[in-house]
Amino acid sequence: MKSLLVAAFAALLTAAGTQAGSFPDDLKTGGFVVGCQAWTFNRFSVFEAIDKAAETGGKTIEFFPGQKLSPEDADIKFGHEPVKGKDKLDDAATKAVWDKVKAKLAEKKITAVAYGVVGIPKDAAGARKVFDFAKYMGIRVLNTESVDAIDTFEPLVKEYDIKVGFHDHPKRPNDPNYKMWDPEYILSVVKDRDPRIGSCADTGHWVRSGLKPVDCIRILKGHIVSSHLKDLHAPLPSGHDVPWGQGVSDVKGILDEYKTQGFVGPISVEYEYHQEDNLAEAKACIDYIRDYGTKK
Repeated sequence: MKSLLVAAFAALLTAAGTQAGSFPDDLKTGGFVVGCQAWTFNRFSVFEAIDKAAETGGKTIEFFPGQKLSPEDADIKFGHEPVKGKDKLDDAATKAVWDKVKAKLAEKKITAVAYGVVGIPKDAAGARKVFDFAKYMGIRVLNTESVDAIDTFEPLVKEYDIKVGFHDHPKRPNDPNYKMWDPEYILSVVKDRDPRIGSCADTGHWVRSGLKPVDCIRILKGHIVSSHLKDLHAPLPSGHDVPWGQGVSDVKGILDEYKTQGFVGPISVEYEYHQEDNLAEAKACIDYIRDYGTKK
């Protein structure tokens, strides 16, 4: 009887996580919620990144901390940190900046769905600041590598109904203490936590770590809450981005596995090559996933 109750409780938790991550169909392209990580356009401002994201044909954007606001306001950094008013940090000035970005998103019909990679502090007040920002902007997923803060932010995940994805950077041969590259490690961190805490699956960094993304996704089945989808020109630590479907990362296999698992996103195009002029390449990624959807 006890085991049945435990199973029922687990099912309720899973259902809660699914509900928290549901997306309307009008945000989907090719069956997935896909858009650009603003880091793709990190040589530019937030406003320019939103413009470029709209030009790719995607419908969403993932912001990162500290990008300059606009060409006219390059000294203002966008994110969860407060903005300085005339002579001090000012809540009203901060909200004014956030509202400007929300207005720009509405103008371009782009939806902010994720934010990262962001450090989440271990102190409750600092962590809450990140979640308050996400709630105000309508962001559904925070992507981080702050494993040490999980006990702090798990209650906030439940309170705000905002997911947290643990992001993976490549394996560091000279730093054995860095474990985020290993999906087995990520699984060990998240498997007994609230189901809204999971993996931000960066497929390109898995390739750079000598792993096969589809294998990693299967290891993390049921625990992927967001993805930075990349295709690389070579299976090397120095492999650079190419448009999806043109490299070695098996993007079709990745999308097939995501579909099998019922993961629809958010997926971010994080294109870290030709960043002075990579709009056409980012658009080619969006076109790939749209074409993928028409074939299913």
